[in-house]
Parts: sequence; C-alpha cells; structure tokens
Amino acid sequence: MIGRHLLLSAATAVTAGFASIASASVSGEGAPAVAGSAAPQLQLAQSGDVDVYIDARGRRVLVDVQTGEVIAVEERDRRRSGIDRLRDAGILSSIPGDPAAVERYRRFREQQLGLREPPGPDDVPLYDDRRYGRDGGFDDFGDDPFGEDDYRVYRERNQPIERRALPAYPDGQFARGEPAERQALPENPVTGSTPPRSVEPAVRPGEGQPAVVQAPKIEIEQVARLQILLDRAGVSPGVIDGRMGSNVEKALAALAEMTGERLDPADAATIEASLADTGGPAFVTYELTPEDVAGPFVASIPEDYGQKATLDRLSFTSTSEMLAERFHMDEDYLKAINPSVDFNRPGMLVRVANPGKPKAGSVERIVADKGRKQVRAYDVDGNLVAAYPATIGSTDTPSPSGTVKVERIALDPQYTYNPKINFKQGENDKVLTIPPGPNGPVGTVWIALSKPTYGIHGTPEPSRIGKTNSHGCVRLTNWDAAELAKMVKPGIFVQFID
Repeated sequence: MIGRHLLLSAATAVTAGFASIASASVSGEGAPAVAGSAAPQLQLAQSGDVDVYIDARGRRVLVDVQTGEVIAVEERDRRRSGIDRLRDAGILSSIPGDPAAVERYRRFREQQLGLREPPGPDDVPLYDDRRYGRDGGFDDFGDDPFGEDDYRVYRERNQPIERRALPAYPDGQFARGEPAERQALPENPVTGSTPPRSVEPAVRPGEGQPAVVQAPKIEIEQVARLQILLDRAGVSPGVIDGRMGSNVEKALAALAEMTGERLDPADAATIEASLADTGGPAFVTYELTPEDVAGPFVASIPEDYGQKATLDRLSFTSTSEMLAERFHMDEDYLKAINPSVDFNRPGMLVRVANPGKPKAGSVERIVADKGRKQVRAYDVDGNLVAAYPATIGSTDTPSPSGTVKVERIALDPQYTYNPKINFKQGENDKVLTIPPGPNGPVGTVWIALSKPTYGIHGTPEPSRIGKTNSHGCVRLTNWDAAELAKMVKPGIFVQFID
C-alpha cells in the first residue's frame, strides 16, 4: 500500500489541482456507488469514508477507510496548464487577472527559483512543495512568468562570495579597526609648512608592481609606411610586412645614429612629411605586364641540393613572389592588400610599396654585428651609410671572427656545394653546382670574403632574415645585398664583432 506519509486531507487534495475523473466507480461499505464526476468522491472523502493519497507519479488514490482497499486511481491531466489546474482547484481565482491570486502564484514561483527566501518553519507555505517542486508533482505551469533563463541568470549573478582575510597593515600600524596614533609629518625646512598628507598609498622600495607603460598600438598600414621610409633612408627593415618587429627596431636605432634624431613610430604626421620629401606616397599602383605574368617561373623549389642541381635555373615560382621581391615586400602582405587581384592576368592593377631608389654612396668599411644581427656600412669618415638586418652564422657553423677583406663581387651567381669543406646537406656527399636564380642558396648576389667559402650574399627566404641561422656566411635580402654590392669594392675591410 502507498506510504501513509503521502496522506493528504480532502481539502489539500483539491489544492493539488487535478482534473476530475470523467468516469470512475467509487464504492465502500455504507457508501453509494458514484460515477461521472469528482464531486461525490470529494464528498465521500470529506465525510471520512475515503482517504485520499498522492502516489509517486502524482496521481490521486482514493482508499476505503474501513477496508483499506483502493477505490479509484485518478491520473494526472497533463493536457491542462498549471494555471488552469490551480484555478480548477480553487487556489487561483477563476476571474482572469485576479491580482491577489497572481501575486501569490508569483511569490510561490520565486521561492522555487531561488529568487525569494523559502518559507520559515513557522510560516505557512504558499503551496505544497512536494507536489509543486521543480522535479516532482506537476512542474509544467502553463503561464509561468519565470523560465529557465531567469533561473540561470539569477544563479550566475548571485554566486557565493568567497570571503578572504583582510590584508595586514604594514608593521602592525592598525589593530582590528583601531588606528594607531598618527605621527606628525616633518616640517618643510624651506617653506616652514607641513606638506599635505598624500591620499595615495605609500609603496616601499621593492614592494608593489612597477608601472607598465604600454606603447600605443600602431596599425599595420602605419607600420608599413614606416618600413618604407626606413628602406628609403638606407636603414633596411627587411621585408615590408606591416609588423613592428626586431628588424624595424634595429632600423630605427640605425636611423637615430645616422641623423641624430629618434623617429617616433606613432608620429604619423612626421612620417608622412618625410615620405613626401623622400620620394612621394608610400604606396603606388602598378599594372601587371605580359612579361610579368610570363615569367619564366618554376613550379616549386626542391629542398634537396641534388634536385636543385638538376634544374636550369632557380627562378621565382609565381608572379606574386617576383613582385614582392621587386618592391621589397613580404609576399603574404602583398596578397593581403590586393585581395581581388589575379596575379596571372596582365593589366591587373596592384597596390605595391614604393621603396624609392637604392641608396648610393661609397663604403669603406663593413661591420657584421653578430649580437645585433645587422650589417652596418660606413664611409671613409666613419659615418653610417647603410644598415641591413642580417643572419650571421650559427652555433654549428659559426661566422668568422676578426677582420677579413672583400675579394670579389658576383651578381646572379652559381653556387658550388662541397660537403667536404662546407656543410652536409641531406644525403648529398658529392660536389654539386647549383644553378643561379633568386631562389638559389645564395640568392642573386655573392660578395666573396678573403676567408675561403665565406661571403655576404642574398637569400631565397627574405622574410626569415635576422630570425634564423646561416651556414656561417652573412645573409641579407636579395635587394639589400644588391644595394650594398654597388657601394663596395674589393679590398675594403669587413669586421666581425660579437
């Protein structure tokens, strides 16, 4: 038999709001049979002949008091909304919009959702939580003004506050809410007055966090304009890519050494004025020609030197790569600022950097600075003429030390690979002749040094200059190596410093 702890009075059973049984037979000793309506059943319950129970499924069970037999089981009516059932049970007024009834129901739902304190032990609950809880009884109130979102938002906004101990005052100056005696501030010996007490908390040496001053963020376009200006000045930033990296910082330092003034990267007005004085707009429009599109190009550049040696020439692989090198740009950046350009179609207008004419001058001394990863060129008076980001040697194949001389200059050179005196590449153990081209191991320029097998040369990967290692030589972008080659001559000194 259903547990007695679920026993409810007939009035409470009505409060549950279940619909009446359309056809049910109620019988008991001394009680007439009833069918077709719940009213006679309720009358029997009220007279004490019938006990009413609510089972675990929310059904109302009528039990004969005398015999203990189940007379009828009334199923829940899930088709009717919770509001309708409450009104049927007489809990809510049958008049729509009854303020008192609606307010009572609202307070009940607030208690369920945690928006209102639950009733105390001495308070009369608004409704029976056993039947109106969120997980039991009928939990589908049809016109519920509070939904799951209300419950979720309330819980998120009312997380328990983690209580933490208050920090101790330095040197025990304050003890549990009682301020220590304030010491008088020393008198100013000059003015004779007492300085006002600062409202800022005192920070002792070594305590607290130092103030961090963040440099203003510079837009990619503005950085690219700065890079173009530096390129024109002969202090190369490497590839023009709109990024404030170490190569740009080195170029700015070299420019300050060259001019005596530090250029602020965020000073757009000064940069624009300097661009106007040194060659005009930072960017120009270039029209692709049939010759640009025709190449010749190679499908790809193999990594293996043995496969490189089988090619006629290590040319560019695409028009975009060729244009990027011609205008000193990173290929990805060139494509990014020309998203709708078909680089294989003559007549297309391409937005490109305007780096200006190559730097001219006479270089009498070159310094290969390993620490800065920079090559610096000086004239006969010791003035800085040009500076270029560079990749200089590696731990396995270090660059020379001390001073050497420039022996000869070769443009568009072949490269001779000799594993016995150079480095070992892959499985190649024989002397190989690598054909020339911008994608060759030494790029388009070779400035041979007096130390055998070492030189200053170009590269097939300009975006990696200053960021990777070389096989002992000094590696520049192809355009920087070409610019330097026009300003040097055999016999000048090249000094390697750490």
